[in-house]
Amino acid sequence: MDRFACISVFVAAVEEGSLVAAGRKFSLSASMAGKYLGSLEAELGVRLIQRSTRSLSITDAGRAYYSRCKRILEEFEEANQEASESAATLRGLLRIAAPVSFGALHMGDVVARFLGDHPQVTADVILDDHYADLHTAGIDVAIRIGRLADSELVARRLAPCRMVFCAAPSYIKQHGAPRTPADLQAAPRLAFRGAVTAGDWNVTDAAQRVHTIAGPLRAQANNMQLLLSMAVAGLGVAYGPTFAFGPAIAQGRLVQLLPDCEVEELTVQAIYPSARYLPSKVRSFVDYVAQAFAGDPQWDDFPSRAGAARGV
Repeated sequence: MDRFACISVFVAAVEEGSLVAAGRKFSLSASMAGKYLGSLEAELGVRLIQRSTRSLSITDAGRAYYSRCKRILEEFEEANQEASESAATLRGLLRIAAPVSFGALHMGDVVARFLGDHPQVTADVILDDHYADLHTAGIDVAIRIGRLADSELVARRLAPCRMVFCAAPSYIKQHGAPRTPADLQAAPRLAFRGAVTAGDWNVTDAAQRVHTIAGPLRAQANNMQLLLSMAVAGLGVAYGPTFAFGPAIAQGRLVQLLPDCEVEELTVQAIYPSARYLPSKVRSFVDYVAQAFAGDPQWDDFPSRAGAARGV
């Protein structure tokens, strides 16, 4: 008998609890379903299910075999879905969530190009720094930054998210540049309120000593672009991601501080509910974003301005 059909009947018998129900699922009589199961057991040389006139009970060998067979059948279904969808035109609504600043600065062009390549796909982009529940909010894919708690969601790495200390040339001219992590303690600090520990900055010096910079803040904001504007205006020392501050550093509107010290590095990730039966529009978009951000991010394309950071 066909091995794949035998496996399918076996899995159905375990899940349905009877050979009658398993046979009905494949338009087979109970006796024929029993023959499929018997053929599989004979080929394996092991009893998978103990049968009686009233009930079925799975053996230890059957339980282990069921787990493997279940995965095989699911992979087969997914492969069929991918094959059928590959020939189909992508269409439908794609709901995307992303952090406010990252989305506004870096997602617009990517989404526009993806929609240009797929005219029958529409997009609903939600920018919010608070994590939404993908299931209840109906989100297909979310762009998230940071270390994510363990969950049943699938995460795909897109790009690094490096952090940087920086200040405006006008600030450095007036106050001088911090030379050591300890100098930051007395500096007027600008912080992103949405961070897990907005007021505490951790930095490792060249001798691998870890410093925690804490205390009062000069200003904080729940919007990274507003924080960038305050830093460029010379209000104080800012600490934030290069995806927000990198272009201003490259343009000379900000100067990187303490470039020889190590700071935290996070990760930009695409998050979606499940890899199984993932709609083709979602899979294609995640692949598209991953390709768009592959390699070194363009927002990290600035020199380390150690000389400028020592003072103006």
